[in-house]
Amino acid sequence: MATTIRPAGDVQVIGLITVAHFFSHLYILALPPLFPVLAADLGLSATQLGLAVASMNVTTAVLQAPTGGIVDRYGSARILAAGQALFALSFVLIAAAPGLVMLFVAMLLAGIGNSVYHPADYAVLAGRIEERRAGRAFAVHTFGGYAGFAAAPPLMVGLHALAGWRTALFAIGIAGLLYAAFLYARRGDLEPPARPAVERPAAVDKWALVRSPPILLGFLFFAAIAMAQTGISSFGVLALERLGADLAGATAMVTAFLVTSALGVLAGGWVADRIRAHDRFVMAASLACAAFTLAAGLVAAWTLAGLDPTLTTLILMLLLSAAGLASGVIAPSRDMIVRKLAPEGQTGTVFGFVTTGFNLGGLVAPPLFGLAIDYGAPTAVFYLSAFFSLSVIVTLGVRARGTVQTPV
Repeated sequence: MATTIRPAGDVQVIGLITVAHFFSHLYILALPPLFPVLAADLGLSATQLGLAVASMNVTTAVLQAPTGGIVDRYGSARILAAGQALFALSFVLIAAAPGLVMLFVAMLLAGIGNSVYHPADYAVLAGRIEERRAGRAFAVHTFGGYAGFAAAPPLMVGLHALAGWRTALFAIGIAGLLYAAFLYARRGDLEPPARPAVERPAAVDKWALVRSPPILLGFLFFAAIAMAQTGISSFGVLALERLGADLAGATAMVTAFLVTSALGVLAGGWVADRIRAHDRFVMAASLACAAFTLAAGLVAAWTLAGLDPTLTTLILMLLLSAAGLASGVIAPSRDMIVRKLAPEGQTGTVFGFVTTGFNLGGLVAPPLFGLAIDYGAPTAVFYLSAFFSLSVIVTLGVRARGTVQTPV
């Protein structure tokens, strides 16, 4: 019989990886709130900044699936600590040697670090957390990531106001390096309990596994979610500023989206443990997210027609808050869908592959949003985000039913 982890052990493990997930999302969104400052100080266009973010996703996309296989074979603890350290180091480098070339070099290094989190984190959750608490465990873990997203705009803008953007990047880099050292010191808490040899799963053809239709559609599902979220989270501040909002006001509106997304994740975890039709729930929430995001774009366009700025800001805050809530409740059910697809002992491989869809979305979407802004269409950020939310429904609508047969 597999070893059962006590509830106190669950709490400890979830806490460790949740803080790591917080850092990973903080780093993903650390630069976008500073785009207006970086564009002015370094002479960069929105398209160049979008390409820099995309370069991180290229590296992650290439490495994440192989990293999942490494995690399944060698364990996740040391790999997670190393990824945390590399991601943190990338921001220290940008702060120390700012410029376009170093920005791209650092983002490539960040992509290596970022490739670790999803396969390592989900492998820990699958190996250490009891089934009856799986939805809530996924929710708390994802909440840590969304909290990192929500903290990034006010934290980075606030640190910039206090000490400049270089100091802001250096500070979060050093904090991340310290946490990487802590993770390494606690590495024994993150490995799943050893199982008797008779319980070890048979060898699996990993290439055949990731080529199976349900896994491939899971990959596209994650890509659609990433593209839907990237518009508001990464380019919302810049788009709103181009539409006439000041930096503080634009940051507040995007932060509202990110905060309600984080709260939605916690609510979604409660739902995910109580329903079986996770697909239908995600489809309904995605439709709501698309509707609210489209409405926010229309209201933002009215700003150009001279609508009262105060009223516009209030309406946008409400619409983006609603869109964020709908976006957040998806996450735990999203993870439960993929967990059902993963054969025993292949959680790192499956999550490593399907979450590479996040990186495909991160590769495709930022340049599109950047081009829209550069060509004078900042409201397209909202319209494209709504379209990508609808594409989430399409990927789930055609996803093959049933579990994946383990290819031997």
